[in-house]
Amino acid sequence: MPVDRTNAPSRSEVPPPNDSPTITTFPMSSANRVLAMLATLFFAMGLITSLNDILVPHFKAAFDLTYRDAALIQSSFFAAYFVVSYPAGQYTARVGYRRALASSLWLAGLGCALFFPAAALTSYLCFLVALFVLASGITLLQVAVNAYVETLGSRGAAASRLTLVQAFNSLGTTVGPPLAALWILAPQAATATGHAADSVRGPYGLLAAVLAIGGAVLWRLTLPEPRAGDASPPGVLRNVRSLMAHRPLRYGIVALFLYVGAEVSIGSFLIVYLTQTGTGILDHAYASRYLAFYWGGAMLGRFAGAWLLRKVSPGRLLSLCAACNLTLIAVSMTLPASFAMWLLLACGLGNAIMFPTIFSLSVGGLGARVSEGGGLICMAIVGGAVLPYLQGALADSIGIVFSFLAPALAYGYIAGFGAWCARIMPESESESESEPEVGPNAGIRHAPAATRAGGARSVGDRRST
Repeated sequence: MPVDRTNAPSRSEVPPPNDSPTITTFPMSSANRVLAMLATLFFAMGLITSLNDILVPHFKAAFDLTYRDAALIQSSFFAAYFVVSYPAGQYTARVGYRRALASSLWLAGLGCALFFPAAALTSYLCFLVALFVLASGITLLQVAVNAYVETLGSRGAAASRLTLVQAFNSLGTTVGPPLAALWILAPQAATATGHAADSVRGPYGLLAAVLAIGGAVLWRLTLPEPRAGDASPPGVLRNVRSLMAHRPLRYGIVALFLYVGAEVSIGSFLIVYLTQTGTGILDHAYASRYLAFYWGGAMLGRFAGAWLLRKVSPGRLLSLCAACNLTLIAVSMTLPASFAMWLLLACGLGNAIMFPTIFSLSVGGLGARVSEGGGLICMAIVGGAVLPYLQGALADSIGIVFSFLAPALAYGYIAGFGAWCARIMPESESESESEPEVGPNAGIRHAPAATRAGGARSVGDRRST
């Protein structure tokens, strides 16, 4: 297929040599079936990750922890993204999406199984190790799934497509906490050892079994695979340097770091906020039900955002949502807790389109290296390890209410990133390819860097005019 090079970006903007397009064609019905399968994996990913919001108050009470020490639950989990993400992108590019997806479920299942010896030893450190192993599997799953969705159709509709399937991630985060609260936070939950930490055995044992079976099923499935691109430049440092020459990826890594940190921080401390600030809610199990409003808002927002992103510039919508969340948090600090809690819960709706939009804006234009770029940007999910820890330290020093300054400042940067993307990336490009391809030639593809929206082409064009 001929590629128009008249508006090609400069070498400084596009990572060589994998910016050539690769195309694998198969019927659109196959793409839809793959999307449905990936949506199921997103649901599982969201459900597992949301359980941390229950573990934070549960282990804080069970092990008599400070806010900062309790935040190590999120830190241990999300630190895996920093350690595993880039190797996961390389691994996915080498073995293919099917094997990477199956391996991710098995690794996550191993992490869940490690909760049994941790509970038997009643060791907080062992639980943190188990969470890191579990998160390593989720990291590999996140890298593979996000990159795979990016290839399932036109580049212009990538943000919309990723937002749609990530709505099922939010469905998992919505139903997970209330179900886990019934099992983990119930007064009668501690059984075998008499220690409250023992109550995690049941849910995590069930998850271990389901993940092991799911990995076996995925291993035997036949999935369409995009053709591999040219070989990457030798050496990890050279790989990273060439990818980081892409400015949207460079700035997007910071935006994703802050977004994940802000989202996780709010979710982690909501239960504590609800029970300790005079809202009238005193029980952790009852307070956990309100998390459904936070994560449910993200779910509804993603279903709506999948449609809205076909009509509105992704950068502008991202900037608007981040600015709204910044305002909600700032106003919440001036109101009584019984009113302020609803403003914090409403931040879930503003979070809805942020991850898929930041991801898509960042990797657009990487061509055949989208899985490597996806692995690199997923390292930024380590923000979920850093910001909750910082907010925990703030809560210990200035109180839980004003500790929400940490996520508020994060949303400020995200608003600026969205505005920058809206300025350098023409709306006409994203609109021109907002509809998925239909027909015998529709299928998986990496878009040409010189002709697709959201990539370095528009950066180079704007700078040269």
